Amino acid sequence: MNQLFRRKNYSETDTSTSLLRVLGVWDIVFFGIAAIIGAGSFSSLGEAVFRGGPGVILLYLICGFACGFTALCYAEFASRIPTAGSAYTYAYASFGELIAWVIGWALIMEYSFGNIYVAFSWSDYFTSFLERLGMHIPDYLTCSYTEARKAFQNGSENKELLSAWNTAPLIGNLKFILDLPALVINGLITWLCYVGVKESKNFNNSLVILKLAVIVLVILVGFSYINTENWTPVNPETHVASFMPNGFAGVMSAVSGVFFAYIGFDALSVLSEETKDPQKTLPKGMIISLVLCTVIYIALTLVLTGMVDYRKFDGIGDPLSFIFEKSNANVAWMELVVSFVAIVAITTVLLVFQMGQPRIWYAMSRDGLMPEKFKTVHPKYKTPSFATIITGIAVGIPILFTDKTFILDFTSIGTIFAFVLVCAGVLMLPAKEKIKGRFHLPYINGKIIFPVIIIGGLIGFYIWQPEFFTDLMDWSDPKEGEFRASIFVFILINLVLCVFTFIKNFSLIPLIGLSSCLYLLTGMSHENWFWFGLWFALGLVIYFCYGYKHSKLRKETV
Repeated sequence: MNQLFRRKNYSETDTSTSLLRVLGVWDIVFFGIAAIIGAGSFSSLGEAVFRGGPGVILLYLICGFACGFTALCYAEFASRIPTAGSAYTYAYASFGELIAWVIGWALIMEYSFGNIYVAFSWSDYFTSFLERLGMHIPDYLTCSYTEARKAFQNGSENKELLSAWNTAPLIGNLKFILDLPALVINGLITWLCYVGVKESKNFNNSLVILKLAVIVLVILVGFSYINTENWTPVNPETHVASFMPNGFAGVMSAVSGVFFAYIGFDALSVLSEETKDPQKTLPKGMIISLVLCTVIYIALTLVLTGMVDYRKFDGIGDPLSFIFEKSNANVAWMELVVSFVAIVAITTVLLVFQMGQPRIWYAMSRDGLMPEKFKTVHPKYKTPSFATIITGIAVGIPILFTDKTFILDFTSIGTIFAFVLVCAGVLMLPAKEKIKGRFHLPYINGKIIFPVIIIGGLIGFYIWQPEFFTDLMDWSDPKEGEFRASIFVFILINLVLCVFTFIKNFSLIPLIGLSSCLYLLTGMSHENWFWFGLWFALGLVIYFCYGYKHSKLRKETV
């Protein structure tokens, strides 16, 4: 049992690596923007707006707030442990081997499954862009088999998916349906990550500059078409105009779509061993990119919800081009420009995620928890070559049989869970000597402040919304029952944290990050938790069958 929670000691001065250190602060910032401003803004933003209405802006603020404190915790770890592995490495140092494996397994879900969703989004925009240029790819080559089958069986009105099912050629008794653009872009990005981080850096930076220029253009052009009445739509049931027409539960139901926009920033810590002076560079790059992206998302959401009634975003996978369509603002040239830049934006997300996953496997293999082949470094390109190829395969195969909705929820819950453990891990770190020029997480004693924030916040919310607490234990309500049950657990955990903070003088910053991320988990449904639990059960089987037996840390202690 002691072995399961034995911690690995990392030296703060150990920056030796077989990988190539070529990344500076602004390279990290650009990789952060590449990861964060992509599928979240060009795809999942539409679903988030439909669920939460204009009030989804609050959710972006909440997510940005939670990620900001989490980024500070990542930065503290990065300043102490300048090695590849991200949250996996950090968990190994603070919680021990078993929790490190759990986090590593969560990151596999985040990067690999996240890139499946991103590849689907890229395909949607690419085929849409070709259509606007008068070129058509057969529908059965632009979607997954699962999506087409579900559309046919459920009587969907999606013409493209129905056409794919009805026109697909037969191979025996099986319809030949696959998302060819998604498979092709996955292959190309895998090749780019294989040939080197320097090439990936240059390619990424040029695309990010183009993407930011057009997003600024969207915001500037869009603001001239805003109708402020769209920010307070009338609820058809209550006939009351509100910034949150579906209530706060409706806003929280959009958490998967909103949080998916932020999951890329933790991929930056995976690049520790390819960053120059990571103790200083990584923290700066992560925080700068997160602040910039939060501001951009809030501006984009204001434009979308101001230009078009939020109810029109139902099922819209390309919201930024949708607002300029003939039925809305009718700005044809912007529609074409946004469609093209969406392809660019989503390509950069694919690049960052596809770089992140192999480096997780590389770190786990180095510790003996994965087969040694995964730590193979290409002699010429200095990249984790075998792990990169396996990542491409791991993303490519599910593209053939899964669908976007399932992948979106599955990815978000795993990422938030990883963030929770990172923030909690910082609470368990010992004090360190302050070295000039390195990032140091400020220590603010939460002994009194944190309980005051939590208990004072509960009292304030009770005064503002007493009926919410009256119905808090009514978990049978079909619309808000799950959310109420989650909030009850959230309150309970925070009260326990207040007690431990008072006793142990925990630091306030990681406490706020931990509490904020726990709050985001209240937006997840029981289906999310079921698949999340199943994924981790599979991970534990693999750990005890292979990782536990081959752990280098275990061999050192035997």
